[in-house]
Amino acid sequence: MESLSSLLDGFGTALTPLNLLWAAVGVLLGTAIGVLPGIGPAMAVALLLPVTYGLDPIGAFIMFAGIYYGGMFGGSTTSILLNTPGESAAVVAAIEGNPMAKSGRGSQALAAAAIGHFAGGMIGTILLVALAPTVASLAVDIGAPDYFAIMVLAFIAVTSVLGSSRIRGFAALLIGLTLGLVGLDQMTGQQRLTFGSLQLSDGIDVVIVAVGLFAIGEALWVAARLRHTSGESMPVGRPWLERGDLRRTWKPWLRGPAIGFPFGAIPAGGAEIPTFLSYVTEKRLSKHKNEFGKGAIEGVAGPESASSASAAGTLVSLLTLGLPTTAVAAVMLAAFQQYGIQPGPLLFEREPDLVWGLIASLFVGMVLLLVLNLPLAPVWAKLLRIPRPYLYAGILFFAAVGAYAVGGEAIDMVILLVIGLIGLMMRRFGLPVLPAIIGVILGPAAEQQLRRALQISDGSVTGLVDTPFAVTVYAVIAVLLAWPYLRRLAGRGRPAGPGGDRGAGGPADPGGSGESGGEKEESKV
Repeated sequence: MESLSSLLDGFGTALTPLNLLWAAVGVLLGTAIGVLPGIGPAMAVALLLPVTYGLDPIGAFIMFAGIYYGGMFGGSTTSILLNTPGESAAVVAAIEGNPMAKSGRGSQALAAAAIGHFAGGMIGTILLVALAPTVASLAVDIGAPDYFAIMVLAFIAVTSVLGSSRIRGFAALLIGLTLGLVGLDQMTGQQRLTFGSLQLSDGIDVVIVAVGLFAIGEALWVAARLRHTSGESMPVGRPWLERGDLRRTWKPWLRGPAIGFPFGAIPAGGAEIPTFLSYVTEKRLSKHKNEFGKGAIEGVAGPESASSASAAGTLVSLLTLGLPTTAVAAVMLAAFQQYGIQPGPLLFEREPDLVWGLIASLFVGMVLLLVLNLPLAPVWAKLLRIPRPYLYAGILFFAAVGAYAVGGEAIDMVILLVIGLIGLMMRRFGLPVLPAIIGVILGPAAEQQLRRALQISDGSVTGLVDTPFAVTVYAVIAVLLAWPYLRRLAGRGRPAGPGGDRGAGGPADPGGSGESGGEKEESKV
């Protein structure tokens, strides 16, 4: 009851005309900046930090929160329509959203994403109010072996459910892990794969990799095939979700927060892992497995809901422990320090107006995001009416601008082109792109957590499995790896029916995903 009364006081703060204005400005700026590939919410908040020096702290943080949520939705917009993620958390939206857009269902994909963000943000913020102290105390007990186990689970999950060949999935993952090694070793300071270039010492930014593999690779692939296809624009489709779409999306909308919120609250978590795991979950539970890779709406609704809920979970660690779990949270922590405020267990006692006003503004921001962006779904989808040569020329331009904006170095443009050529070759030979992105995002963190766990255990491998949480995660990994073979053995033990019983898990489907042409579809996207 105490939290509820504090939340009501927070609404009194957030619903003042001036703070409502800051919330609306934040949502609009976040969405607009999130739409630009390579310029995510973290950069937006960082750029606006100097502008907020003269603002009241409550108004500044309400605007930052609006930018956070708006940026996440804006990033999914370009992922769905242009196959160009605006940020790493929006990578998964491209897998099913872009095929939907190409088949004339871009508006439905955007609507599913907008409602998913609303549902995930609302449920996540409710959990933030109710469970913040409990989740924070649990997160403190999670150590390096547990983090490493979670990241291994993410690696295995995405490589085992995409397409029909696990070998190609692991090959793509290896490409991503290799790109993630570029730069200085975080513990020894030695250069790795820098080829003597000082510009590569800081590594390759994940935004450049994502934009290169998705946007540049896609544009080059389309350009290579334009002579064999019509250069006409893609159909937009009707702007609203049909009854059948709602039946398929309401459960993913509700399942997303159950995955996204806990991972967002875990230090070193973020939105990447839960969006990937949500996609895996929806593919396993869906009754329309044959549509995955070709435009399954569940693959948009679930991950987007998980992404938004993880943003609420991120604020748990930031506000109660002072631990930023994402780039945006790190910038917001700097903003707190700019105002002389130190997030931590005492923040709720020392700055109740700020904390509860910020939490209440999350509810307001979610409503504004839905009200503003749901009607705009058909407007964004009209981007697809642009003829393909002009559309992809524009994608190349904005991708180059976004990549240059990340570091302001000319070498970034060369790296972008090289990675784009890698993306083109991956499409040519049927390698899925997502495992490569996973490797770049989580590879360095997984290496760091592995080395920490081994240091703690004095080099003993048993240190990786010395917690119940890690053992449980590895058991899940074992089930994921063994499940297709167990299904085959079970299928061989049953007598075949009149039409045979080789459709699921048979020789044509070594990945156990129910799709035999996943790689061909992946190469066409």
